[in-house]
Amino acid sequence: MGTYLLRRSIYMILILLAASILIFVLYALTPGDFISNNMKLTAERKAELREIYGFNKPLVERYLTWVKNALQGNFGYSLAQQKPVLTLFNQYIWNSFLLAATSTFFTWLLAVIIGVISAYKQYSWFDTLVMIFVFAAMSIPSFFIGLFLIKVLAVDLKWLPPGGMVTTGSNATGWAYAKEVIHHMTLPVVVMVLLGVGSLTRYFRSNMLEVIRQDYIRTARAKGVKEKKVLFQHALRNAMLPAITLVGFELPGLFGGSLIIEKIFNWPGIGQLYMQSFTVRDYPLLMGFTMFIAILTVIGTLISDVLYHAADPRVRL
Repeated sequence: MGTYLLRRSIYMILILLAASILIFVLYALTPGDFISNNMKLTAERKAELREIYGFNKPLVERYLTWVKNALQGNFGYSLAQQKPVLTLFNQYIWNSFLLAATSTFFTWLLAVIIGVISAYKQYSWFDTLVMIFVFAAMSIPSFFIGLFLIKVLAVDLKWLPPGGMVTTGSNATGWAYAKEVIHHMTLPVVVMVLLGVGSLTRYFRSNMLEVIRQDYIRTARAKGVKEKKVLFQHALRNAMLPAITLVGFELPGLFGGSLIIEKIFNWPGIGQLYMQSFTVRDYPLLMGFTMFIAILTVIGTLISDVLYHAADPRVRL
Protein backbone atom coordinates (compact mmCIF):
# COMPACT_ATOMS: atom_id res chain seq x y z
CA MET A 1 0.00 0.00 0.00
CA GLY A 2 2.80 2.42 0.86
CA THR A 3 4.54 1.85 -2.48
CA TYR A 4 1.25 2.27 -4.32
CA LEU A 5 0.46 5.56 -2.56
CA LEU A 6 3.97 6.88 -3.25
CA ARG A 7 3.68 6.00 -6.93
CA ARG A 8 0.23 7.54 -7.20
CA SER A 9 1.41 10.68 -5.42
CA ILE A 10 4.12 11.13 -8.03
CA TYR A 11 1.56 10.64 -10.80
CA MET A 12 -0.74 13.16 -9.11
CA ILE A 13 2.01 15.78 -8.99
CA LEU A 14 2.79 15.27 -12.68
CA ILE A 15 -0.89 15.40 -13.64
CA LEU A 16 -1.48 18.57 -11.62
CA LEU A 17 1.63 20.16 -13.14
CA ALA A 18 0.35 19.42 -16.63
CA ALA A 19 -3.12 20.65 -15.67
CA SER A 20 -1.72 23.91 -14.27
CA ILE A 21 0.18 24.57 -17.51
CA LEU A 22 -2.88 23.84 -19.62
CA ILE A 23 -5.20 25.94 -17.46
CA PHE A 24 -2.86 28.92 -17.34
CA VAL A 25 -2.02 28.88 -21.06
CA LEU A 26 -5.67 28.55 -22.14
CA TYR A 27 -6.80 31.48 -20.04
CA ALA A 28 -3.69 33.58 -20.76
CA LEU A 29 -4.04 33.18 -24.53
CA THR A 30 -7.77 33.89 -24.56
CA PRO A 31 -8.33 37.32 -26.18
CA GLY A 32 -9.35 40.07 -23.79
CA ASP A 33 -9.43 40.28 -20.01
CA PHE A 34 -11.17 42.18 -17.23
CA ILE A 35 -9.00 45.28 -17.69
CA SER A 36 -9.19 45.42 -21.49
CA ASN A 37 -12.97 44.98 -21.51
CA ASN A 38 -13.63 47.67 -18.89
CA MET A 39 -14.92 50.62 -20.92
CA LYS A 40 -14.80 52.95 -17.90
CA LEU A 41 -11.00 52.93 -17.77
CA THR A 42 -8.78 55.19 -19.82
CA ALA A 43 -5.92 53.78 -21.86
CA GLU A 44 -3.41 55.15 -19.35
CA ARG A 45 -5.24 53.57 -16.42
CA LYS A 46 -5.46 50.21 -18.27
CA ALA A 47 -1.71 50.27 -18.91
CA GLU A 48 -1.09 51.11 -15.25
CA LEU A 49 -3.27 48.24 -14.01
CA ARG A 50 -1.65 45.78 -16.40
CA GLU A 51 1.69 46.82 -14.97
CA ILE A 52 0.45 46.42 -11.39
CA TYR A 53 -1.02 42.95 -11.94
CA GLY A 54 1.86 41.80 -14.15
CA PHE A 55 -0.21 41.19 -17.28
CA ASN A 56 2.48 42.75 -19.48
CA LYS A 57 5.18 40.29 -18.38
CA PRO A 58 6.24 37.27 -20.49
CA LEU A 59 3.97 34.25 -20.35
CA VAL A 60 6.53 31.93 -18.72
CA GLU A 61 7.35 34.44 -15.99
CA ARG A 62 3.67 34.96 -15.25
CA TYR A 63 3.10 31.20 -15.04
CA LEU A 64 6.02 30.64 -12.66
CA THR A 65 4.79 33.47 -10.43
CA TRP A 66 1.26 32.04 -10.42
CA VAL A 67 2.44 28.50 -9.57
CA LYS A 68 4.75 29.78 -6.83
CA ASN A 69 1.90 31.71 -5.23
CA ALA A 70 -0.51 28.76 -5.63
CA LEU A 71 1.89 26.45 -3.79
CA GLN A 72 1.80 28.94 -0.93
CA GLY A 73 -2.01 28.90 -0.88
CA ASN A 74 -2.43 32.14 -2.82
CA PHE A 75 -4.53 31.67 -5.96
CA GLY A 76 -4.50 35.32 -6.86
CA TYR A 77 -6.73 38.36 -6.53
CA SER A 78 -10.16 38.70 -8.13
CA LEU A 79 -10.23 41.84 -10.25
CA ALA A 80 -14.01 41.98 -10.49
CA GLN A 81 -14.77 41.24 -6.82
CA GLN A 82 -11.70 43.02 -5.44
CA LYS A 83 -11.04 40.20 -3.00
CA PRO A 84 -8.52 37.34 -2.76
CA VAL A 85 -9.67 34.26 -4.63
CA LEU A 86 -9.46 32.03 -1.53
CA THR A 87 -11.62 34.50 0.40
CA LEU A 88 -14.29 34.22 -2.28
CA PHE A 89 -14.00 30.44 -2.25
CA ASN A 90 -14.59 30.35 1.49
CA GLN A 91 -17.51 32.74 1.11
CA TYR A 92 -19.39 30.86 -1.63
CA ILE A 93 -18.18 27.28 -1.78
CA TRP A 94 -19.89 26.08 1.40
CA ASN A 95 -23.27 27.18 0.04
CA SER A 96 -22.64 24.98 -3.00
CA PHE A 97 -21.43 22.15 -0.77
CA LEU A 98 -24.63 22.29 1.31
CA LEU A 99 -26.77 22.06 -1.81
CA ALA A 100 -24.67 19.37 -3.51
CA ALA A 101 -24.17 17.20 -0.41
CA THR A 102 -27.89 17.16 0.40
CA SER A 103 -28.91 16.34 -3.15
CA THR A 104 -26.18 13.68 -3.48
CA PHE A 105 -27.33 11.94 -0.30
CA PHE A 106 -30.96 11.71 -1.44
CA THR A 107 -29.94 10.82 -5.01
CA TRP A 108 -27.85 7.84 -3.90
CA LEU A 109 -30.42 6.75 -1.30
CA LEU A 110 -33.30 6.72 -3.79
CA ALA A 111 -31.18 5.24 -6.59
CA VAL A 112 -30.06 2.30 -4.44
CA ILE A 113 -33.55 1.52 -3.13
CA ILE A 114 -35.30 1.90 -6.49
CA GLY A 115 -32.52 0.12 -8.39
CA VAL A 116 -32.59 -2.90 -6.07
CA ILE A 117 -36.37 -3.27 -6.14
CA SER A 118 -36.49 -2.73 -9.90
CA ALA A 119 -33.86 -5.43 -10.51
CA TYR A 120 -35.59 -7.84 -8.14
CA LYS A 121 -38.93 -7.27 -9.90
CA GLN A 122 -37.55 -7.23 -13.42
CA TYR A 123 -40.20 -6.78 -16.18
CA SER A 124 -42.89 -6.00 -13.60
CA TRP A 125 -45.08 -2.89 -13.79
CA PHE A 126 -42.82 -1.24 -11.20
CA ASP A 127 -39.72 -1.94 -13.30
CA THR A 128 -41.48 -0.56 -16.39
CA LEU A 129 -42.44 2.66 -14.61
CA VAL A 130 -38.90 3.02 -13.27
CA MET A 131 -37.37 2.67 -16.72
CA ILE A 132 -39.80 5.23 -18.16
CA PHE A 133 -38.90 7.63 -15.35
CA VAL A 134 -35.18 6.98 -15.83
CA PHE A 135 -35.21 7.84 -19.52
CA ALA A 136 -37.47 10.85 -18.90
CA ALA A 137 -35.16 12.18 -16.19
CA MET A 138 -32.14 11.74 -18.46
CA SER A 139 -33.84 13.49 -21.39
CA ILE A 140 -35.49 16.57 -19.88
CA PRO A 141 -33.15 19.60 -19.55
CA SER A 142 -32.42 20.89 -16.06
CA PHE A 143 -33.57 24.42 -16.82
CA PHE A 144 -36.97 23.14 -17.99
CA ILE A 145 -37.55 21.12 -14.81
CA GLY A 146 -36.35 24.00 -12.65
CA LEU A 147 -38.55 26.63 -14.31
CA PHE A 148 -41.53 24.26 -14.39
CA LEU A 149 -41.32 23.53 -10.64
CA ILE A 150 -40.88 27.24 -9.91
CA LYS A 151 -44.04 27.94 -11.92
CA VAL A 152 -46.07 25.23 -10.18
CA LEU A 153 -44.76 25.10 -6.61
CA ALA A 154 -43.61 28.69 -6.11
CA VAL A 155 -45.77 30.88 -8.32
CA ASP A 156 -49.08 28.99 -8.55
CA LEU A 157 -49.27 27.06 -5.27
CA LYS A 158 -46.88 29.32 -3.30
CA TRP A 159 -45.62 26.36 -1.28
CA LEU A 160 -41.93 27.15 -1.70
CA PRO A 161 -39.86 30.26 -2.43
CA PRO A 162 -38.74 30.67 -6.06
CA GLY A 163 -35.08 31.29 -5.28
CA GLY A 164 -32.40 32.70 -3.04
CA MET A 165 -30.96 31.24 0.12
CA VAL A 166 -32.91 33.29 2.67
CA THR A 167 -35.83 35.68 2.53
CA THR A 168 -34.83 39.17 1.41
CA GLY A 169 -34.23 41.40 4.43
CA SER A 170 -34.35 38.49 6.88
CA ASN A 171 -32.33 38.77 10.09
CA ALA A 172 -33.09 35.27 11.34
CA THR A 173 -30.45 33.46 13.37
CA GLY A 174 -30.02 30.03 14.89
CA TRP A 175 -32.75 27.48 14.22
CA ALA A 176 -34.95 30.06 12.50
CA TYR A 177 -32.15 30.72 10.01
CA ALA A 178 -31.65 26.98 9.44
CA LYS A 179 -35.37 26.50 8.75
CA GLU A 180 -35.29 29.38 6.30
CA VAL A 181 -32.32 27.91 4.42
CA ILE A 182 -33.96 24.46 4.30
CA HIS A 183 -37.16 26.03 2.99
CA HIS A 184 -35.29 27.83 0.20
CA MET A 185 -33.06 24.91 -0.78
CA THR A 186 -35.93 22.42 -1.15
CA LEU A 187 -36.70 23.28 -4.78
CA PRO A 188 -33.11 23.20 -6.09
CA VAL A 189 -32.45 19.95 -4.19
CA VAL A 190 -35.57 18.35 -5.70
CA VAL A 191 -34.44 19.36 -9.19
CA MET A 192 -30.90 18.06 -8.66
CA VAL A 193 -32.22 14.76 -7.27
CA LEU A 194 -34.59 14.32 -10.22
CA LEU A 195 -31.74 14.96 -12.63
CA GLY A 196 -29.27 12.63 -10.94
CA VAL A 197 -31.41 9.74 -9.73
CA GLY A 198 -32.31 8.52 -13.22
CA SER A 199 -28.89 7.54 -14.54
CA LEU A 200 -27.75 6.29 -11.13
CA THR A 201 -30.84 4.11 -10.74
CA ARG A 202 -30.15 2.55 -14.12
CA TYR A 203 -26.56 1.91 -13.03
CA PHE A 204 -27.55 0.14 -9.81
CA ARG A 205 -30.30 -1.82 -11.57
CA SER A 206 -27.82 -3.15 -14.13
CA ASN A 207 -25.34 -4.13 -11.40
CA MET A 208 -28.02 -5.88 -9.38
CA LEU A 209 -29.30 -7.81 -12.41
CA GLU A 210 -25.79 -9.08 -13.03
CA VAL A 211 -25.18 -10.04 -9.40
CA ILE A 212 -28.46 -11.83 -8.66
CA ARG A 213 -27.76 -14.25 -11.53
CA GLN A 214 -24.51 -15.41 -9.91
CA ASP A 215 -24.13 -18.92 -8.49
CA TYR A 216 -23.54 -17.80 -4.91
CA ILE A 217 -26.91 -16.04 -4.88
CA ARG A 218 -28.66 -19.23 -6.00
CA THR A 219 -26.67 -21.14 -3.38
CA ALA A 220 -27.76 -18.74 -0.64
CA ARG A 221 -31.39 -19.16 -1.66
CA ALA A 222 -31.00 -22.93 -1.78
CA LYS A 223 -29.71 -22.90 1.80
CA GLY A 224 -32.94 -21.25 2.91
CA VAL A 225 -31.55 -17.79 3.58
CA LYS A 226 -34.33 -15.22 3.78
CA GLU A 227 -34.89 -13.34 0.52
CA LYS A 228 -34.44 -9.97 2.19
CA LYS A 229 -31.04 -11.01 3.53
CA VAL A 230 -30.02 -12.45 0.16
CA LEU A 231 -31.01 -9.25 -1.58
CA PHE A 232 -29.55 -6.63 0.73
CA GLN A 233 -26.60 -8.42 2.34
CA HIS A 234 -25.30 -10.67 -0.42
CA ALA A 235 -26.42 -9.12 -3.69
CA LEU A 236 -26.40 -5.42 -2.83
CA ARG A 237 -22.98 -5.53 -1.19
CA ASN A 238 -21.39 -6.92 -4.34
CA ALA A 239 -23.46 -4.72 -6.64
CA MET A 240 -22.18 -1.66 -4.79
CA LEU A 241 -18.53 -2.45 -5.55
CA PRO A 242 -18.49 -0.94 -9.07
CA ALA A 243 -20.26 2.15 -7.70
CA ILE A 244 -17.28 2.91 -5.48
CA THR A 245 -15.49 4.21 -8.57
CA LEU A 246 -18.19 6.88 -8.81
CA VAL A 247 -17.44 8.18 -5.31
CA GLY A 248 -14.26 9.92 -6.43
CA PHE A 249 -16.08 11.82 -9.13
CA GLU A 250 -18.59 13.10 -6.57
CA LEU A 251 -15.86 15.03 -4.71
CA PRO A 252 -15.32 17.80 -7.29
CA GLY A 253 -19.08 17.91 -7.81
CA LEU A 254 -19.66 18.60 -4.11
CA PHE A 255 -17.49 21.72 -4.23
CA GLY A 256 -17.82 22.67 -7.89
CA GLY A 257 -21.37 23.90 -7.69
CA SER A 258 -24.13 23.46 -10.27
CA LEU A 259 -23.88 26.28 -12.79
CA ILE A 260 -27.40 26.02 -14.21
CA ILE A 261 -29.27 25.17 -10.99
CA GLU A 262 -27.61 27.93 -8.98
CA LYS A 263 -28.36 30.41 -11.74
CA ILE A 264 -32.02 29.39 -12.05
CA PHE A 265 -32.69 29.52 -8.31
CA ASN A 266 -30.35 32.46 -7.62
CA TRP A 267 -28.44 30.34 -5.12
CA PRO A 268 -25.30 32.17 -3.88
CA GLY A 269 -22.86 29.37 -4.67
CA ILE A 270 -19.51 28.98 -6.33
CA GLY A 271 -21.13 27.93 -9.62
CA GLN A 272 -22.96 31.23 -10.00
CA LEU A 273 -19.79 33.11 -9.01
CA TYR A 274 -17.91 31.21 -11.71
CA MET A 275 -20.47 32.20 -14.35
CA GLN A 276 -20.29 35.86 -13.30
CA SER A 277 -16.49 35.77 -13.42
CA PHE A 278 -16.56 34.13 -16.83
CA THR A 279 -18.83 36.87 -18.16
CA VAL A 280 -16.43 39.66 -17.13
CA ARG A 281 -13.32 37.50 -17.84
CA ASP A 282 -11.97 37.63 -14.32
CA TYR A 283 -9.13 35.24 -15.16
CA PRO A 284 -7.41 35.06 -11.74
CA LEU A 285 -10.60 33.70 -10.17
CA LEU A 286 -11.33 31.43 -13.15
CA MET A 287 -7.83 29.93 -13.07
CA GLY A 288 -7.92 29.43 -9.32
CA PHE A 289 -11.31 27.74 -9.42
CA THR A 290 -10.42 25.48 -12.36
CA MET A 291 -7.17 24.44 -10.66
CA PHE A 292 -9.08 23.75 -7.44
CA ILE A 293 -11.46 21.43 -9.31
CA ALA A 294 -8.49 19.67 -10.94
CA ILE A 295 -6.96 19.04 -7.50
CA LEU A 296 -10.25 17.65 -6.17
CA THR A 297 -10.61 15.38 -9.22
CA VAL A 298 -7.16 13.86 -8.76
CA ILE A 299 -7.71 13.38 -5.03
CA GLY A 300 -11.15 11.87 -5.64
CA THR A 301 -9.71 9.36 -8.11
CA LEU A 302 -7.13 8.27 -5.55
CA ILE A 303 -9.80 7.89 -2.87
CA SER A 304 -11.88 5.72 -5.23
CA ASP A 305 -8.96 3.40 -5.93
CA VAL A 306 -8.12 2.99 -2.24
CA LEU A 307 -11.76 2.42 -1.26
CA TYR A 308 -12.21 -0.16 -4.01
CA HIS A 309 -9.20 -2.06 -2.74
CA ALA A 310 -10.51 -1.91 0.84
CA ALA A 311 -13.97 -3.13 -0.24
CA ASP A 312 -12.74 -5.89 -2.54
CA PRO A 313 -9.60 -7.70 -1.27
CA ARG A 314 -9.33 -9.53 -4.61
CA VAL A 315 -8.11 -6.30 -6.20
CA ARG A 316 -4.37 -5.79 -5.96
CA LEU A 317 -3.05 -2.24 -5.97
